[in-house]
Amino acid sequence: MTRQGPFWDVMEGRADPPPAAELLGFRLVEIDPDQGTIEVAFTATEQFLNPAGNVQGGFLAAMLDDTLGPALVATLADGEWAPTTDLHVQFLKPVEPGELRGHGRIVRRGREVAFMAGELRNGDGELVATATATAAIRRP
Repeated sequence: MTRQGPFWDVMEGRADPPPAAELLGFRLVEIDPDQGTIEVAFTATEQFLNPAGNVQGGFLAAMLDDTLGPALVATLADGEWAPTTDLHVQFLKPVEPGELRGHGRIVRRGREVAFMAGELRNGDGELVATATATAAIRRP
């Protein structure tokens, strides 16, 4: 079955990824739309560092948003979209440049709103940040 919509066009190579995803080094690892789960990888470069030499929290928040959002977007019908309306991030430990893995899931989805949760782990598998988000499901 061919999935439709902008998300699937990017994931299946029919369209270029958004510039923000490219900047973050977004790479889909695994997705299960039926279960509402996703695993993605990101590459945090030296350009992401704050004055203390750690990845700046805004980049980690963007990575979590680009984890949780796609978990939901992968379940939407063609033409639907779901902007994030609320994102809460907890930074648990400093992060060095390198690969990070995002794991996300849909906690609950209604007709017009969805709730997601997820986490970000460093290359050693250590939990570095968690997040919850709310998204509004929009139709044409």
